[in-house]
Amino acid sequence: MKYFFISSKSKDALKAKKKYKVKYGNYKINEADIIIPIGGDGFLLKSLHDFSKFNIPFYGINYGSIGFLMNTESKESLDEIITKAQKIQLRPLKMKATDYKGKIFQSIAFNEVSIMRQTHQAAKISIKINNIERIKELICDGVLVSTAAGSTAYNFSAHGSIIPLESKLLALTPISSFRPRRWRGALLTEDTKIVLTVNDVRLRASSVTADNKEIRNIKKVEISTDKKYICDLLFNNHHSIQEKILKEQFSQ
Repeated sequence: MKYFFISSKSKDALKAKKKYKVKYGNYKINEADIIIPIGGDGFLLKSLHDFSKFNIPFYGINYGSIGFLMNTESKESLDEIITKAQKIQLRPLKMKATDYKGKIFQSIAFNEVSIMRQTHQAAKISIKINNIERIKELICDGVLVSTAAGSTAYNFSAHGSIIPLESKLLALTPISSFRPRRWRGALLTEDTKIVLTVNDVRLRASSVTADNKEIRNIKKVEISTDKKYICDLLFNNHHSIQEKILKEQFSQ
């Protein structure tokens, strides 16, 4: 098995990468069978953006604070772990954003696409699902669309649902909504097309962020699942990702 090791800049992650390179060698990305990001969930997310085009599976090793999508370091050899690993396919979101001047921006997001107000004024956002208007005006701090992989991050902090990775669902979650006060969001299938339109864009300026890419003064955001990108994420078979998701949902 040929590995490509990369790590965050933390002291412990760099030390771990050096240790793994000595034990297994370190192949060039275009020669490797597996990409091994060493760090936290944020570093894994960056690695997915940087290297998904190579169509090589990722096996993350946790040297971050939470590491929900990462694997705990094991004494078992990487070859044995990878051979028996559980594989989950991740499909990112495809975002097309139009600003108030009509300029178009495109990006992908493995975690979420979120609209946030830019000023003290609350945002006013209309929501269309598959070309049908479901909410005429959501008055809020913002709203986000999350993949299953991103559902334990910002989405969960905004009281959105945690989604099992193999469920093929998206979470649409309001952020500090004022009206309609009782709306708590929705779970949607991966093939759903979502359009978020900012009302009163000049008075109530809003920005959109696709993972770590931000565009300001946006008017409309179109979101769907990107069918071209599929990333394989590997998990140690002895530490079920399903069990980790269940524990997170029942944590107090």
